[in-house]
Amino acid sequence: MIVAVVVLTVLGSALGLLLSLAARYLQVPGNPLGEEILQLLPGVNCGQCGYPGCGGAVEALVAGIAPPTLCPPGGPTLARALAARLGRTLGVADDQPLLLAEIDESRCIGCAHCGKRCPTDAILGAPRQIHAVFQEACMGCGLCVEVCPTECLQLRPPTPTLSTWCWPKPALAGG
Repeated sequence: MIVAVVVLTVLGSALGLLLSLAARYLQVPGNPLGEEILQLLPGVNCGQCGYPGCGGAVEALVAGIAPPTLCPPGGPTLARALAARLGRTLGVADDQPLLLAEIDESRCIGCAHCGKRCPTDAILGAPRQIHAVFQEACMGCGLCVEVCPTECLQLRPPTPTLSTWCWPKPALAGG
């Protein structure tokens, strides 16, 4: 019995050492650009870009198949960052405003369908109670809008706060 324990211990140690050496010397180097782009993406794997999660979107971006505007939840800020990092130009996403979910509390029945669909848990509420949306956590993906039976959820421009408000651009004279 002691011989069996010693043999299994030695065998396990030798195979573990062999695996660690193989992992060190036979590893395939990853793409640093892909890892950097993956860090930029929201990482909620919502699939709105048409790829199976953020990993598939990164592969398409690095291969040049997908445009930098492929991620709706990331919005125009992410699209600009991806275009700058990949050295590409943006299409139309530069002019699209960010839209966030907003609940009309007078029409909300508290069904809680929206909270189950939100990938970032930006909707606060419980069954048979009025719900609210945290604008800081909302990505504007629109998944909650699709399941709302009373259509009290809509995507609208964010409400300005003291930290996000800025002066509007002046109108050009004579143009």
